[in-house]
Amino acid sequence: MTLLSTLREDLNNARSHDPAARGDVENALVYSGLHAIWSYRLAHRMWSVLALRGAARILSQLTRSLTGIEIHPGASIGRRFFIDHGMGVVIGETAEIGDDVMLYHGVTLGGRTMQQGKRHPTLGNRVTVGAGAKILGPLSVGDDSSIGANAVVTHDVPPDSIATGIPAVVRPRTEKQREPLVDPTTYIDPAMYI
Repeated sequence: MTLLSTLREDLNNARSHDPAARGDVENALVYSGLHAIWSYRLAHRMWSVLALRGAARILSQLTRSLTGIEIHPGASIGRRFFIDHGMGVVIGETAEIGDDVMLYHGVTLGGRTMQQGKRHPTLGNRVTVGAGAKILGPLSVGDDSSIGANAVVTHDVPPDSIATGIPAVVRPRTEKQREPLVDPTTYIDPAMYI
């Protein structure tokens, strides 16, 4: 994708996830989640393609100080990723995030060990993570799953599931909760799935 088409896709995605979004210019200027994602993309390229790891970390920390969102430049993030409100979001170095994923403020995709290697979670496609949730360790959250607000997830979550509580308890979605999961052109109220 070209830079312009990526920016357009991100702005469309912001409108589809936030009913308060009024216009692309305003969203581009005031949405800290968009700023963090755009900065991450540059830092990730510096980290993985240009091998400018020190500069990439400096950019990510500068972005953190401006937006309150810390995304390690080594993380892998798919398309149409959206962070709503954003403050306090932390995404670790070995985290992997699929397409059409939405995080609310205060989410941590963190590790549980000091060892090198894969130590952060992998989120599948169309995953929604509620405010304040902590997903810790090299676990997987399957496609079309939701993590409830303030949940603490330390084990795998199968596809098409909901995880809530401390520690998180996983249950399959009901038929009502399976109705249109994520259409990138339509706003979805995540409360419907939790």
